Amino acid sequence: MTENMNMFLILIFSLLLSSTTTTLSQQVRNDTEAISLASTDFGHIVKEIPEAVFYPTTSNDIITLLKQANDNTTPIAARGQGHSVRGQSMAQKGIVVNMTSFGNEGGRIIIVSEGSSFGPYVDVGGEQIWINVLGETLKHGLSPVSWTDYLYLSVGGTLSNAGISGQSFRFGPQISNVYELDVITGKGDFVTCSRNKAPDLFYSVLGGLGQFGIITRARIALAPAPTSVKWVRLLYNDFSAFSRDQEHLISMNGRMEKNGVDYLEGFLLMRQGPFDLSFYPEPDQLRITTLVNQTGIVYLIELAKYYDATTQNSVDKDLQLLLNRLGFVRGFAFSKDATYLEFLNRVRAEELKLRKLGLWEVPHPWMNLFVPKSRISDFDSGVFKDIFLKNKVPAGLIIIYPMNRNKWDDKMSAMTPNEDVFYAIGLLHSSTPEEWEAFDNVNKQILEFCRVAGIMFKQYIPHYETEHDWINHFGSKWGNFQLKKLQFDPKKILAPGQKIFNS
Repeated sequence: MTENMNMFLILIFSLLLSSTTTTLSQQVRNDTEAISLASTDFGHIVKEIPEAVFYPTTSNDIITLLKQANDNTTPIAARGQGHSVRGQSMAQKGIVVNMTSFGNEGGRIIIVSEGSSFGPYVDVGGEQIWINVLGETLKHGLSPVSWTDYLYLSVGGTLSNAGISGQSFRFGPQISNVYELDVITGKGDFVTCSRNKAPDLFYSVLGGLGQFGIITRARIALAPAPTSVKWVRLLYNDFSAFSRDQEHLISMNGRMEKNGVDYLEGFLLMRQGPFDLSFYPEPDQLRITTLVNQTGIVYLIELAKYYDATTQNSVDKDLQLLLNRLGFVRGFAFSKDATYLEFLNRVRAEELKLRKLGLWEVPHPWMNLFVPKSRISDFDSGVFKDIFLKNKVPAGLIIIYPMNRNKWDDKMSAMTPNEDVFYAIGLLHSSTPEEWEAFDNVNKQILEFCRVAGIMFKQYIPHYETEHDWINHFGSKWGNFQLKKLQFDPKKILAPGQKIFNS
């Protein structure tokens, strides 16, 4: 009998003793279908085969698993929607915990509370996806304030990274809007934690890349939800004007909110393409294509102003006053109205289109960086205008927008550059199975450019292969990160796919 098979049988025996409400076959699987699903992720680049897949329905199931895993030093990876791109949710020769089954025994875990000393909130199971959270809170006229661009991600997954989108400049990432967590540590201890209760675990887990525990519940701050959105795109042919206006717009937060924006991101349209013009009226699409071909790169600010019945008569005037101060190419401002739900769920339509074409489950050699404001012009020159434009590299989707660092809590594990303003840059390539390495080589070229130029970036949703790289990533936080790992997961069994402590 192999060591791995012995481990698997021990696990089954343990679960037989502990499980009284579910059958063993529903909890532990090692059939081809289950193993295949847990061996890959959205990236379709890494493949790591676990020994088994675990389907918990209660916290006690996960506690039992982790205590048994500690006895056998078995690698354990929690998997929500599997939207990692480099195998972060995998466990080679270990156990993958499929969180989509969690809570099934007790029903959906999304409970809205409107009356509390610190305002309304929602208690959410870590396995829940954000689109379901939004649907439930909107029934109460409420909404979380910070989002990711794509809402079909699990709460536990995004909180383990940070959770960013165009609202982050105002409200910080999603981890800045959490009141309380239920966490099962790597030792199998169930802990309710917050800023005041077990704060070491609370701060470690938020942005902690799954290294310290599995999030089974999060208490998320809510605010009154708007009903409608003015959705605007502005085109620029000059990077200085583009970045200046983005930085101006995020600086308005807190002092001129009526005349400010509620969401801000940016994109690139590049001559070599591909780029999607479906947002724009058909008569304007040729004008936009011509502008891109003339300049090589067009920078695009995407912003949104929320409104409801009380502000619908003034939103157009407020928006126009705002646009009058900006330096976009005149005649290239475009807007549409959408419901709040339609706007937040805007990526879903693109997903369904790609799925229909068979282009969703393909390799995604993505890379996300945080770049300090002081070096963003150098990044534009060295990466966008040189590596991409001169070499005619297919650009895919490139996202770029600034955030305010004071909206992040430095006690949390998530890392940012040490400047008051920094930019999130998403290089979101899609490729064929034969081409992903070529895109990955471009990513490596970009990282080398930053290294030589001395650009002190941080990777977001990081992927490193060596401990040295992780030490550089965490910088002054590395020592504390190690100590908390020893405190909450001393056998180092959790999230092996991150390759932090088991590279």
